[in-house]
Amino acid sequence: MSDLYIHRLAALIDQAAKTNEEAFGQAASRFADTLEGGGLVHLYGSGHSVLPVQEVFPRYGSFVGFNPLTDPRVMWHNVLGAGGVRELLWLERTEKYAEKFLDHQPLNKGDSIIIFGHSGRNSSGIDTALYAKKRGIFVVAVTSKNNLDKPATHSSGKRLADAADLVIDTCSPIEDAIVPVEGWSRPVSGSSTVLAMILAHELIARTAEALSKRGIELPVFASPTIAGVTLHDTDVIYGVYRERMLEAQKKHLPTFQATMRGE
Repeated sequence: MSDLYIHRLAALIDQAAKTNEEAFGQAASRFADTLEGGGLVHLYGSGHSVLPVQEVFPRYGSFVGFNPLTDPRVMWHNVLGAGGVRELLWLERTEKYAEKFLDHQPLNKGDSIIIFGHSGRNSSGIDTALYAKKRGIFVVAVTSKNNLDKPATHSSGKRLADAADLVIDTCSPIEDAIVPVEGWSRPVSGSSTVLAMILAHELIARTAEALSKRGIELPVFASPTIAGVTLHDTDVIYGVYRERMLEAQKKHLPTFQATMRGE
């Protein structure tokens, strides 16, 4: 059978599309509010949940206003040893670590943030959600509600879904892997990261549509392989992104200085 994985994944995609119809509209509207106001839609994840963060921006077909928050210490660069998976699995479960990273990021009132996390139980994502909400940021969790039957392990008593303002449900099974193999004790081929990326692209599309209805167009990355598009066009968009980031950093500076003073 040639579609052991694909037909199962397609069924989950269809389920997630139907499940999240209302949530997509709510998220896109709030993201459009943020971007229209000159703010940023931040993106955060740890472990494999960094991958949808990187998929959203910068990439062809995405646009200025999204801001990936990528901490190399909770991304794996090795299987074992320094930068390895064991290391990050420990760190993403360590409470209060994410706050030290976030203190240096231009998170401002009126911004939005998408936090990716399959299980929704890691401290990294929960701490980020709680941190953002304290600062008046709209928090969207992209997680699997199938994990909500599992008890919270965070000291707050919350899971990522509990800490967010809005939840986008990947519908991925708790096991994540979706292909049973005869004679094997565990299924193979993970689903959560692929589903998270697909749902993220739906949010990109709906946010662009919401902005368009307000008469707003933001610069979109296009591939230099397209006739008439050059690397210079891409550099121009990086310049627009830099200007938006500088404004966000200026706005964030008093908060950062107060944090460094321990206020």
